[in-house]
Amino acid sequence: MLGLPDRTRGCLFDLDGVLTKTAKVHDAAWKEMFDAFLRQRSAATGEPFVPFDPVKDYDDYVDGKPRADGTRSFLASRGITLPEGNEDDPPDAQTVFGLSNRKNQILLKRIHDDGVEAYEGSVRYVRAVRDAGLPRAVVSSSANTRDVLEAAHIADLFDARIDAEVAERDHLRGKPSPDTYLAGARALGLEPAAAAVYEDALAGVAAGHAGGFGFVVGVDRVGQADALRQQGADVVVTDLAELLDRS
Repeated sequence: MLGLPDRTRGCLFDLDGVLTKTAKVHDAAWKEMFDAFLRQRSAATGEPFVPFDPVKDYDDYVDGKPRADGTRSFLASRGITLPEGNEDDPPDAQTVFGLSNRKNQILLKRIHDDGVEAYEGSVRYVRAVRDAGLPRAVVSSSANTRDVLEAAHIADLFDARIDAEVAERDHLRGKPSPDTYLAGARALGLEPAAAAVYEDALAGVAAGHAGGFGFVVGVDRVGQADALRQQGADVVVTDLAELLDRS
């Protein structure tokens, strides 16, 4: 009754955009940070100010990736090179880590001020997965995964959490590498072929496909169904509850 192949023995869920409505919060935080940086750079260099595109730039360069990787990717798209800096750089440092930490500072303020809402259809689906006896893990590149799960009141629905803290500790490459999803499968005691991956980001779907997972569900929240299929999604839905309706 879950819209999955019979061989599926566990489920691995991305967080932002799949379980919670935080993808838009991330998007807004990236835009606020990058636009401020680009305005400052324009004033200093005389280059035209071209703002961060909250759809194309977000989808192409930062969505689903570890924070510093997203910063590097977008800067490279504009031909901008900054010093790497260090992970503890202050948010005003003109380094890759400084900009990344500024984005996180903005994100945490928005979460604190506005809270976090879970997708009702996703919660209903995850509960159905739980009731079917299948183990569940959250696999996210966010360093704030625990806080977001608790703020959305869904932390108790999952048996394992693979996030930025785990990735750093275990030296896991970020999406589109399959490392974090493979770690999620191991945490549930599963082979990849026995696990389903649920992702809204192109990089995340690519990770699920690259990892040889048994089923990859693309969640299309922004009208990129074809791109999700091209990256390897076996099925694309606009809400996880559709999988229950199809069963």
